[in-house]
Order: sequence, then structure tokens, then C-alpha cells
Amino acid sequence: MKPFVPSEKSRSDASIYIQLYRHIKGEILSGNLLIGEKLPSLRKLAQEGEISVTTVALAYNQLLTEGYITSKPQSGYYVAEIPTAAVSKKDLGAGNRPEFDDFTFDRGKLSYDLDTFDFLKWKKCSARVFNEYADMLLFESDVQGEPALRFEICKYLYSSRGVSASPDQVVIGAGSQQLTSHLARILSQMGIDMVCTEDPGYLPIQNVFRDRGFGIAKIPVTENGIMIEKLPANIPTAVYVSPANQFPTGSVMPIGARYNLLEWARNNKSIILEDDYDSELRYFGKPVPALQGLDDSDSVVYLGSFSSTLFPAIKISYMILPEKMVKIFDSIKDDYTQTCSKAEQLTLALFMEDGYYYTNIRKLRSLYAQKLEAAVEAFEKYGSQFADTANANFVDTTNTKSGINITLAVASNKSENELCAIGKSLGIHIVPLSQTGYTEASEDINLASSTGAGGIKKRHLIFYFNQIPLDEIESRIKDLVSKWQIN
Repeated sequence: MKPFVPSEKSRSDASIYIQLYRHIKGEILSGNLLIGEKLPSLRKLAQEGEISVTTVALAYNQLLTEGYITSKPQSGYYVAEIPTAAVSKKDLGAGNRPEFDDFTFDRGKLSYDLDTFDFLKWKKCSARVFNEYADMLLFESDVQGEPALRFEICKYLYSSRGVSASPDQVVIGAGSQQLTSHLARILSQMGIDMVCTEDPGYLPIQNVFRDRGFGIAKIPVTENGIMIEKLPANIPTAVYVSPANQFPTGSVMPIGARYNLLEWARNNKSIILEDDYDSELRYFGKPVPALQGLDDSDSVVYLGSFSSTLFPAIKISYMILPEKMVKIFDSIKDDYTQTCSKAEQLTLALFMEDGYYYTNIRKLRSLYAQKLEAAVEAFEKYGSQFADTANANFVDTTNTKSGINITLAVASNKSENELCAIGKSLGIHIVPLSQTGYTEASEDINLASSTGAGGIKKRHLIFYFNQIPLDEIESRIKDLVSKWQIN
């Protein structure tokens, strides 16, 4: 066995007996100490390492407890029989434990733009939580979400989206999929077992409901939103819609259709699940008022998230339940615990209270509007420049004047996945439109054509521009279109 020398670096984070324990364990796992080999006596090892006998005894007892060594009365300690696979593992003892800086992080995978969020202001609010409200962090979070954040959400939504609700109606969760799980249980207790979803639309929500045993009916989307006339009649149903900014088409449901949908829900004893996806990120006029604010029959569940308006690593979403659904949630909420970080909830509450969230929204609208315009212009410019004479429209764009993405139709013999992989290699986030359920049969959708000049099939993609720095958008798109053209 190699001599044991206490590490000065480790003295601050591990007692001597733990260092010795890790050292011997590492020698065993690396094969330097063989099965059945006798270990030095307590006194001998204490003298060699210039440590106390008690320290050696503590280390041996820990190894004995975990089964790395055995003890024979009147004989001493011996290396236990350990499976070969375990012995071959790399030692992670005191001398070989990796430090944080030893880990590699793939920062070049996708481009990013730090101008999209003011992390200094977030840090300031986070510091206040730990400095002024540390005692609150010693208790679990409210299963419904922190009251302070629920209050700030209500205040903000009333002024910006016309949503009328009390904090008691707000439920906070770690992402929309977790909240959907709550909704599934509530709807089941209401006798609703069918969910209608937009086609194309947000597939993860469909999957959650399907996994909970709900029947799924896909309803086509037009430029005016979901086709209300195709919704079920005389069957209590839930319908999941994004009326303010439908994903991925960007269609906006006009006021007449909104009232028609509310009337359908009232007459059909059904529930509307209103996902206000990126509703704040519209780049002309004012954001369209929410359905929830027009509802007078307690039929709308309002769903929102902070992922796009803060940063994706913050998994804070919320829903506002009608009063009749609040009562059901109150009866089941004790079966759950809150999975959304309490520290982050309190930080966000302060971030909103101090006005930073409102400032960030205004900044994003201006910045993303410029990025959207630059992206569309670049695709128009280079989509024609790199096209050959047989295929003048190599790339078409669908500009929804909202959100953080645009839809592309690329005339290419490459597959959607191949085109997306080329984008990824350039640090650009692109996904196939088919991931939203889109098919060529969806003729009602106002997207670019399915075929280009010469009959080349168009590949439909979703291009995310939000994290590409503004001054790099044109050059990135130029490189992208150029590489797409290479056979």
C-alpha cells in the first residue's frame, strides 16, 4: 500500500480519518491492495502517517462497515473479497477527486445572447432573499406556490393581459407539464375524459393527457386559430388552445371567435385551457387581451410560463383556475409537494415587485423585433442569392410578427433532421415542424408552400432567432443557407 500523507488541501473539507479511509478505499479499488491482503496494524499505520491510533481505528471501522475490509480476531484487518468490476473502477479518493473546474461544459453547442436578460438585477434580488428572508428557506414551499409570487402574478396579469383573479386561484409549478398533471386529475374529478388539442400544436401537453388516460382529438388550426365548429357537441370536453400566439403558426384568434369559443364551453359544460404562450412578445400593436378576462361562466384555465421572458433554466410556470376548480385542487393538493424552487419563487417575486420584470419585457420586445426583422431579411436575401436557376425560392419564411421563432420552408433533398443538424453545427437552434404534429395534409394552415420550383419537396422547420446576437444574425444565416445548398 502506498504511504498515507494527509493532504493540506483536504484538511479544510475532510477530517484526517476520512482522508485515510478514502486513501485505503482507493488502494483497494485500484488493485494496489489485493483480496485477502493484510492491512498494517493500527499502531504501525499511525506511526507511519504521524497520526493518532484513534484516527486509524475510525478509518478502519468505516471500511469495515462498508465491507471493504474484514476483521479476524487476534489477527488483524484484511482486504475483503470484492467483485472484479468494482476493483477495476477508478479511485475517487481524496487525491483523485475532481474539482468543479475539472468538468467540461459544452458552451459551444448553441449560440447565446447575454443581452436578453439582466442577470445582475436577478442576482440583486436573489441576494435579498438569502440576506433578508433566509429563515423562509428553512421550510418547504407552499404546494400551491409562494403567496408573494402568486400576488405579483395576479397584479401583473391584470394590468398587462386583462386577467382577473385572486392569489388563491393561482397554482405555481416547475413547468407546464407538471401543472398539466394537476389539471388531468382535476378534470377527471369533473367527469371530463376528452381533451381537444390544436393541430399542429404543442405535443408534450398532448402526451401528458394521453398518458393519464384521456382521449385526444386533434382539431385543425387556421389563420383564425382552432376550428371551433369541429369541437365536440354535447360532450363535456377540455380544449387546449393558444389564442394569442398559436404555436407554431403564430395565428391570433379574433374577438368574434373568442366569444364563440366561450359560448361553446358554456353550452357544452366544457373547459378551455388557455395557454398564453409568448403573448407578451408581439411586435406590432398591443398584446391581445386574454380569453380569461372575457369569461363570465367560470370556464377558462389560464396557463403561463416565465421561460421565454426570463431565461429557460427558470422552470417556473403557473395556472389560474376557475373557482369551481380551485375547490377540487384544494381537496387533492395535500397529496403533492411543491417541486419549484422556493428560493427562485421568492427571487422572482422581488424581481417583479421592483419593476425589473416589466423593464425586461419592454427590452425583449424591442430586441426581438429587431432580430426577427433581421432574420427574415437575411433569409430573403441569401435564400435567393444561393439558389440556382431551377429553384429560385430556396427558403421561404412565415413571419408571424411575434414570439421567438419563425417557420421556414426549405426546398432541399436533405431531410429535416439533416438540415437541423447543419444548423446545430453552426450554433443555431432549429427543429422540424413535424415535432408539432404538422403534416402535409394540414391545408388550413397558413404556412409557406410544400413544393418549390422544379418540384423539390419543401422541408418545414422552426428557426429560433432569440439567442443569436443581433449583429451575428445575417452572417449566421448566410453560412446556414450556404451549407444547406451543398449536396
